[in-house]
Amino acid sequence: MRVTKKIKEQQLNILGELYKDTKPALKFKNPFELLIAVILSAQCTDQRVNITTARLFKKAPDAQSIVDMGIGALEQEIKDCGLFRNKAKNIMATCKTLVEQYDGEVPSDYDTLLELPGVGRKTANVVTSIAFNRPAIAVDTHVFRVANRLKLAVGDTPLKVEEGLMKAIPKDNWSAAHHWLIWHGRRLCKARKPLCGECPLNELCPSRES
Repeated sequence: MRVTKKIKEQQLNILGELYKDTKPALKFKNPFELLIAVILSAQCTDQRVNITTARLFKKAPDAQSIVDMGIGALEQEIKDCGLFRNKAKNIMATCKTLVEQYDGEVPSDYDTLLELPGVGRKTANVVTSIAFNRPAIAVDTHVFRVANRLKLAVGDTPLKVEEGLMKAIPKDNWSAAHHWLIWHGRRLCKARKPLCGECPLNELCPSRES
């Protein structure tokens, strides 16, 4: 099945209608909380991250208080998120950078975000999009999988998929489409057993299973 520009537009229209009322699954009150939550979300469910951050931010609601907490206490607070030692190292280094260079505030500039320890393209895009309301497409495992299966964007790296999605999706919809693809991956286009028979995109999907 050849996926034309018209088919991609149809795919996006259906996704937009299906998931128009969805919101980010991570809970946060400000850019700092979102940044820390996204760092914690690597190889961890959003539900688990929300439990951890609810506990963490009661004790340490800002960069300075996390620095004051110390690495050992931080590790204990985020231990149930997995990869906690590496995450604690990056969070502590990022918080020190925020305190020393940005008065404890999260910078809104994308390239500056990328310079923070533990912040890659996905994290920077999420923060740019959600916290600062700027068009961006973050490619996590769900977005990567769904984009490739639909051939909305094809690539063997997150960067290639991100670049493909930026071409396929109107810029005004970048941030929204990011959420559409995530929720579609969670609800229907699952990694091990996609629910093709229940999927409204079935007839437009080159990867559909009979």
